[in-house]
Amino acid sequence: MLVQLAIRDIVLIDRLDLEFGRGLTVLTGETGAGKSILLDAFSLSLGARGDGSLVRHGEPQGQVTAVFDLPMEHPALAAARAQDIESDGELILRRVQMADGRTRAFVNDQPVSAQALRGIARGLVEIHGQHDDRALVDPSMHRQIIDAYGGLFAECAAVRDAHAALRAAETEFADEQARLEKVRGEADYLRHAHAELTKLAPTPGEETELAERRAAMMQAEKVSAELRDAHEAVAGDGAPLSMLSSVLRRLERRQAQAPELIVPVLQALDAAFNAFDIAGQALDEALRLADHDPAELERVEERLFALRAAGRKYSVAVDALAELAEKIAGDLAALDAGEARLVRLEKAVSNAQCAYDVAARALSAARKSAAKELEKAVSAELGPLKLEGASFLVQFRQDAAAAAGPAGIDQLEFWVKTNPGTKPGPLMKIASGGELARFMLALKVVLADRGSAPTLVFDEIDTGVGGAVAEAIGQRLARLAGGVQVLAVTHAPQVAAQANGHFRIAKDQMDKGARVATRVTHLGLGARREEIARMLAGATITEEARAAAGRLLAGTG
Repeated sequence: MLVQLAIRDIVLIDRLDLEFGRGLTVLTGETGAGKSILLDAFSLSLGARGDGSLVRHGEPQGQVTAVFDLPMEHPALAAARAQDIESDGELILRRVQMADGRTRAFVNDQPVSAQALRGIARGLVEIHGQHDDRALVDPSMHRQIIDAYGGLFAECAAVRDAHAALRAAETEFADEQARLEKVRGEADYLRHAHAELTKLAPTPGEETELAERRAAMMQAEKVSAELRDAHEAVAGDGAPLSMLSSVLRRLERRQAQAPELIVPVLQALDAAFNAFDIAGQALDEALRLADHDPAELERVEERLFALRAAGRKYSVAVDALAELAEKIAGDLAALDAGEARLVRLEKAVSNAQCAYDVAARALSAARKSAAKELEKAVSAELGPLKLEGASFLVQFRQDAAAAAGPAGIDQLEFWVKTNPGTKPGPLMKIASGGELARFMLALKVVLADRGSAPTLVFDEIDTGVGGAVAEAIGQRLARLAGGVQVLAVTHAPQVAAQANGHFRIAKDQMDKGARVATRVTHLGLGARREEIARMLAGATITEEARAAAGRLLAGTG
């Protein structure tokens, strides 16, 4: 609930600090005293549109601070946490209005946007007046009000879940249908590509292996002639090995005659003979390695060129051809199996639609039952509010094709009939300002324990009504205040007498000058009696008025 309201330099208010308690608090005062200014300032702290004209004349800026004390599970605290604002249950909303029109917003001293401020404040306060345009007269909110009144949370959740399942099934069906349509359009191409790649049978790394083999064979072909010539020179018919062998044998026979001459020569020639022998062996091995079938080179080149041509044709790297072949095979398999899967998905959509229809119809029936109960409860409140001949109706419109959504198939709106025999119509269009306020009060009394904001503000909803109706309004505000905090700006003494707390708003002249300021005074019991007497009698307060005020206060004790 609202516990404190501090206003600085807003229009006629220079400095104001108010503390509020539970129950019903009324604000009274003569016309023009500043009651509307107080509400405008309060609305500013809740995120209402700023205006430089709100700043007190001669001041650079004004400021409004509203402090709320809330249970930890309150949705407004969750909204604050979503903005990374921590709280132990207290929310301090502060709005600074500059004279040039700019504004700044803070929650628990953390800067926020005006939109974020409104989002947090939305769950804290409801302000209702004769021309209220919030939830009770906003048709887009009427369905939520019926759901809250009927406690239809489980039914609403079932419809939301069924709708989500239906949308998921429809999306999966549409995706599969689009994919198959695309594959069908490419079926001939895919089958040709699959046959071609299957025949080619590429493998990863094959291009590199073939290119290396081709390069090696081409290089070997270039050097094989030189290797054969070298082999002929070293080990052929004209090679020096046989001559060296003959020379070695002759020298060996002469070795004993002159060993000191022949032994070194024999050693050198023997080394030369061995070197020629090793060279011959190396050349034999080189010729063996260089030897290849020319047809093999042709086969390698044909395979390599075929792979590279396929890569160019399908615009992929040669090493990716095998993966492409697998993908095409998968697409063709999906095409073959896709029709059956599409039938299954279409059946799943049909089943999900049936499940949604069942849940939506069950929710619609529950809403109609809750609507009847609400109509009866509100109608019971209308007589004492001098709306004896009026009726409150919940008008349903159902268009399953157009309205079906996560909230169900119902479009509904609050209608009224203000007099017997007249045609009913939408609440906002049919009811006059005073009637609208009383219909709204009746609704709020009925809905008081069904998710209302913790603080309700009623701005002069008793305007233009007589004593008995004003007393009925006061009694209902007091009853409403048993569950939530209620602030009421009123001109009716019967309403003021019902309050737990009472503030009087008045204008005071400042320092003998022409400037005036709005002052707000918290009234004790004696001062309350005097203020109610003023409301009864006018400018001149008589003893009879004081006595009547006393009776009003005593009647509410």
